[in-house]
Amino acid sequence: MNKKAVLLIIDALVIAALLALDQFTKYFAILNLKDHPAIVLIDGVLELQYLENRGSAFGMLQNQKFFILFVGFVFLAVILFFLFKLPARKKYNIAHVLLSFVIAGGIGNMIDRLRFDYVVDFISFVLINYPIFNIADCYIVVAMIGLFILFAFVYKEKDLDFLNFKQNRYREMK
Repeated sequence: MNKKAVLLIIDALVIAALLALDQFTKYFAILNLKDHPAIVLIDGVLELQYLENRGSAFGMLQNQKFFILFVGFVFLAVILFFLFKLPARKKYNIAHVLLSFVIAGGIGNMIDRLRFDYVVDFISFVLINYPIFNIADCYIVVAMIGLFILFAFVYKEKDLDFLNFKQNRYREMK
């Protein structure tokens, strides 16, 4: 088995483990938080509070399930395309992990939308009155920050040559 196949299998295992954790925490939230008062973890800072989010990030696009799912599937396809294009070199291993986190977060929230018509949110950072979120949202936000740092400060332009279609066609013709 070649190195790229091994990396993609590892990506799939990471995604499956992250999805399992996300779905377990949402199941826990439904069982223990729905129709109950918030559970205070750190007074005035962090609470567990059940919310059915029928919108997208920060509650935007309320009740636009099909549009949100369509955008999610397109975004997921782009991320998967990028993941499959990543070279099997050590310098891209962190990108594999970060992309796996984004995929797991996206799929986790899409599962909720397909099952319930809403996303189960339950983490409330009350210190700054931040919108209630879930573990899948954490995966996406942290991974996107990591990817931004990688692409802005670590990878050079030549490190992204694998995305250049014209150059790839030229190589294939040689």
